[in-house]
Amino acid sequence: MRKRCSKQIRRRSETNRLVLVTHPQNRGKHVSHETCLLDQVLDLIMNEKPPTNTSLFLNEDADKPAAADRGDLKWRIRRAMERKGSGMKERMSSISRSNVQGFLKRNLFVLLTVAAVALGVILGFALRPHNLSLREIKYFAFPGELLMRMLQMLVLPLIVSSLVTGISSLDSKASGKMGMRAVVYYMVTTLLAVFIGIMIVIIIRPGKGSRDSPINQSGKIEPVQAADAFLDLIRNMFPPNLVEACFKQYKTTYKKVVHTRNVTLNLTDILNVTESPLSVNLSSLLHTIQETVEETVPVSGSSAGVNALGLVVFSMGFGLVIGSMKQQGQPLRDFFDCLNEAIMRLVAIIIWYAPVGILFLIAGKIVEMKDLAEMGSQLGMYTVSVIVGLLIHGLFVLPLLFFLVTRRNPYSFIGGLLQALITALGTSSSSATLPITFRCLEENNHVDKRVTRFVLPVGATINMDGTALYEAVAAIFIAQVNDMDLNFGQILTISITATAASIGAAGIPQAGLVTMVIVLTSVGLPTEDITLIIAVDWFLDRLRTTTNVLGDSLGAGIVEHLSRRELQDQDAEVHSSVIEENEKPYQLICQDNDTSNHLNSESTM
Repeated sequence: MRKRCSKQIRRRSETNRLVLVTHPQNRGKHVSHETCLLDQVLDLIMNEKPPTNTSLFLNEDADKPAAADRGDLKWRIRRAMERKGSGMKERMSSISRSNVQGFLKRNLFVLLTVAAVALGVILGFALRPHNLSLREIKYFAFPGELLMRMLQMLVLPLIVSSLVTGISSLDSKASGKMGMRAVVYYMVTTLLAVFIGIMIVIIIRPGKGSRDSPINQSGKIEPVQAADAFLDLIRNMFPPNLVEACFKQYKTTYKKVVHTRNVTLNLTDILNVTESPLSVNLSSLLHTIQETVEETVPVSGSSAGVNALGLVVFSMGFGLVIGSMKQQGQPLRDFFDCLNEAIMRLVAIIIWYAPVGILFLIAGKIVEMKDLAEMGSQLGMYTVSVIVGLLIHGLFVLPLLFFLVTRRNPYSFIGGLLQALITALGTSSSSATLPITFRCLEENNHVDKRVTRFVLPVGATINMDGTALYEAVAAIFIAQVNDMDLNFGQILTISITATAASIGAAGIPQAGLVTMVIVLTSVGLPTEDITLIIAVDWFLDRLRTTTNVLGDSLGAGIVEHLSRRELQDQDAEVHSSVIEENEKPYQLICQDNDTSNHLNSESTM
């Protein structure tokens, strides 16, 4: 290599010396050979380009170009490897104790929560051989119950304050566009989830084979008509009493009413008897016979639980009105903004208790569950079908949709949501996870607060991708168990009903079982077969809740990306209004001073 460079330098120096001497401007001047040689060395060092075979000055080496190229390639590879190795050494040497401590401090909650899940599983299976009684299990799971109560305590003020502040900070046009995008996203993802569930259960066919024996359950399944369930959904949107909506929601119950009706029979036509006083007496006697009829009538009732849908509708309307009041509504806006900030600070305190609560929640459920060996083959395949559908929807479909809209890496976005996802897995309640979801999106993924405060409470109430997928799979599974072949119309009915029923499902543990009755009733499937799937519902409920929270969070990122122009315009308007407000008092003071001076001058005159 050195010989080759020296030959090239020598030949280039001679040629350049000839060019310099024969050039018209350099005639009569003496150019030293050392100067030209130094110029060539500097030229080679600066360019660092290997000479090509077409160069005029490499004719001597033209008979062996391959060897030269191979040597040059090895030299380049060696240089690249040395450069990468030195860069790796620099990075490793730059990792200090403070950097490790900073990483652990930033991700301490995630690490503690993951460790709590692992310890909960180990502890649960370790305690199963001891055959704890139901009372002992209840006492053992008490720390987990405390976590659920703490989180549910914050849900009500968080939904109201976040929605009011989020919508009041936007103008009606921006909030309308943002709301439309959120609703379209919710409908698209829910329909995709239902479609995936139907395809999975049709392909795997978990209900074929010998029928498993139903699990004996003490609870009774109440019949629910689909029409009454949808009317209840609309009724709950407009609660007559806001205070009552904080702990109670409307629910149609059924009452058996017994009434009598008169039945008239013409006995003369039946017996073909002639006119006689006896036949007249018989007919008059038959007119007085009454038939007792028993009828099931829907009556108004209620069920315990927060009417989140009614509070969401009221908060959205209230926020729109406050936003339209401009400066007059500023005190109310400041109040709800301060309330929201106070709730989030409470969340920051409670969040450190979450790993302990999750540990005991998971361990208690594992100790409480039935023996897995008794689970039949049909139920096992049903569980696999739901898990596969949820994984496809949560790990591939939703991230792909996020990437297509935002052109960002969805998995780095999901990495910032690990705290909320693990909490959803432990609590199996999307509403209880809502405070931590707010914290993850705003602090880890830096989503605009105006978007999270508007999208997340609505999503936690009506966007239930995992529940819709689970209900579609469960309905077709029960049809397969009963050897019923569903036609396209019935499958379409299941998809529409599962989508609508998931909107009405409350964000509480095992709320999907209640709405499951609606889906089964819509296609005439036996509702008592829900007992087939209750044995594994506690586990699948946690997975579908995690999918629900993931869908809500990715939806917030998508809506923020699509609404960035409206948000920028809103920021510009707020900035200009602040400037105007800062200038306005100064002008008014000057005008007041001028008028006062004018009046004083008139009075002296």
